[in-house]
Amino acid sequence: MKRTEPPKKWQCVLTCWGTKYGSGDINKLITKIAENNHHVARFVVISDRVHKNLDPRAEPVGLPDVFNKPEFTTGGQCHAKLSMFQKGLLKKDMPAIYIDLDTAILGPIEQAFDFRKDEKSIVMFQSAVLPFSAFARLLFRLTKGKRYARGNSSFVVFHPKYWTEIADKFLAIYEAGEFRKFRPTISDERYISWVAQDDMIALPNSFAVKFPTEYMQHHAILSYAKACIPWVRRRREKLSVVTLCSLELKPEKLVGLLPNTHMSDSKGRVLVWNDFVLGGLRKKLIQYYAHDTSEKA
Repeated sequence: MKRTEPPKKWQCVLTCWGTKYGSGDINKLITKIAENNHHVARFVVISDRVHKNLDPRAEPVGLPDVFNKPEFTTGGQCHAKLSMFQKGLLKKDMPAIYIDLDTAILGPIEQAFDFRKDEKSIVMFQSAVLPFSAFARLLFRLTKGKRYARGNSSFVVFHPKYWTEIADKFLAIYEAGEFRKFRPTISDERYISWVAQDDMIALPNSFAVKFPTEYMQHHAILSYAKACIPWVRRRREKLSVVTLCSLELKPEKLVGLLPNTHMSDSKGRVLVWNDFVLGGLRKKLIQYYAHDTSEKA
């Protein structure tokens, strides 16, 4: 049974700063989302610059000055993403899905609204061992916020009208000189999880996965072993969302690898680039990215 009714219309939120991604990456994501979803009413692109040749369906919004700071946008920091919670930036009368630009959309994503408990729920990837749960919420209260379940913000389902406090509290912490001294502000996703701990829900791994977590193990043998499990193979074939977060390679470089290439990332996880380990995903990613001519403007 669905816990909430799916929205009749919703807004998709994308962010872009710096030079790693450009209009081509934005346009690709907009096209894939529009092709697979019937109720997406608008695409909001929050950026620090004007993009040439941007898809006409995109609604550009300038990254607010209070979030356009080097400590929020460089060195792997993504705190500027928290700007999407700022009052007035998004329409408050419709729910939203935020998506990182290094995410492949392989099917419909509107079903993500079905995972909510209510309109106030925030749905994200589970990041740490401790799951979003009643136990995590109890631990959060008992430790006065020092221990809590954490998510990954590559894909976030939320309703703007309930969560302006995420941006407000963050900026207050920054102005007080507590940024990074206060542990939850180490990353944007830790901070979201901390503020909204009571309303956090994990994305099911039958719908969305982080590529490194799902497909890369610390030894190639383990990747092969996981790929042998029948229910894992069936679950992977149904995926609508695969985020390539934390991969050292840009997607267009990834899909150009020779079959059976083995590569290790900075965490020692091994990528085995073949159809046995990746199933149908390898061909899907090649089709999705191989002819990418993304513009960086």
